[in-house]
Amino acid sequence: MGRLAQTDGLTEIQRDILATVRDFVDKEIIPVATELEHKDEYPTAIVEGMKQLGLFGLTIPEEFGGLGESLLTYALVVEEIARGWMSVSGIVNTHFIVAHMINAHGTQEQKEYFLPRMAAGEIRGAFSMSEPGLGSDVAAISTKGVKDGDFYVLNGQKMWLTNGGTSTLVAVLCKTDEGQATPYRNMTTFLIEKTAGFGPNPTVPGLTVPGKIEKMGYKGVDTTELVLQDVRIPADRILGGVPGKGFYQMMDGVEVGRVNVAARGCGVARRAFELGISYAQQRSTFGKKIAEHQAIQFKLAEMATKVEAAHQMMVMAARKKDSGERNDLEAGMAKYLASEYCKEVVEDAFRIHGGYGFSKEYEIERLYREAPMLLIGEGTAEIQKMIVGRRLLEEYRLAD
Repeated sequence: MGRLAQTDGLTEIQRDILATVRDFVDKEIIPVATELEHKDEYPTAIVEGMKQLGLFGLTIPEEFGGLGESLLTYALVVEEIARGWMSVSGIVNTHFIVAHMINAHGTQEQKEYFLPRMAAGEIRGAFSMSEPGLGSDVAAISTKGVKDGDFYVLNGQKMWLTNGGTSTLVAVLCKTDEGQATPYRNMTTFLIEKTAGFGPNPTVPGLTVPGKIEKMGYKGVDTTELVLQDVRIPADRILGGVPGKGFYQMMDGVEVGRVNVAARGCGVARRAFELGISYAQQRSTFGKKIAEHQAIQFKLAEMATKVEAAHQMMVMAARKKDSGERNDLEAGMAKYLASEYCKEVVEDAFRIHGGYGFSKEYEIERLYREAPMLLIGEGTAEIQKMIVGRRLLEEYRLAD
């Protein structure tokens, strides 16, 4: 390891976990990532390895069979995984968000039913908030849940589900009529168990996962739509057991998800820096290694500074959330900074590679296609700046 992206104050257990994950990434992910990504092939063997390491239960409390680790530990693990292949970090991210939501907001029965099997990786979670026509305007969702006795009947179409096909549990945000004046109190999160796979679901009548969405990058992991047509869900599968709280539950999930996306940006940027500084010491032009040219040294200095700044911002946001304090300001800053810096560091590494960076034989080509997803995942840069700006005005509001 180089000196970049180090984290002070970690426990021995945290250091051991990270060392184990780093070894797994170097041996089991990096050697196969580019080949699997080019084939858009789901990394089954890697996922099985993560199950054996207990990563699907990393933050789930020990009483439910997990490791009970902090958001910081999880974010640092994600950074390491994304350094190997960002798609793999996506496989655990939505699972982690759903597990967090159940642990933070679920009933005791929901925790006891879902969390032990989620910790073991037997149940795999997906998170469904977005829809085809709304983007970041969550208040505009049109998927509806209508009460019918002890059930709710769900109708609508959801979009951009990571793990939509491979998951067996989906947390779905729907509009329900709770009679509240604000739309944010008329939303409910439903926990829907389903069978993994595409097409009409054999165990949930009316639920369909049409197929994978083809993407420029972020391959291997499945991204899908979710169609709900008269899907009947028992009322006891409302997250927390009480309708009308879905928006706030989902925002809590997105908040930790933004720390995750920041961690992914840090991991991809660090890998791009590693590739760039390595290649610069191998390639020669005008009679010397290109690393000896001042222009390249300037570029490497800028890249390293961005890697370090993004990492420390991400760590701060995770620690803020772990302390129990509100962290939407820090999470928004971290996600914005890490994703933007990731794009810039990857592009600089691409430039250092010259024409070879355009070849699929070189790993930087894959990173160049992966980085843009981080600019829009868990809210665009514009959304992050809006959140940060509003919070700053709250903090620095002038007295009347």
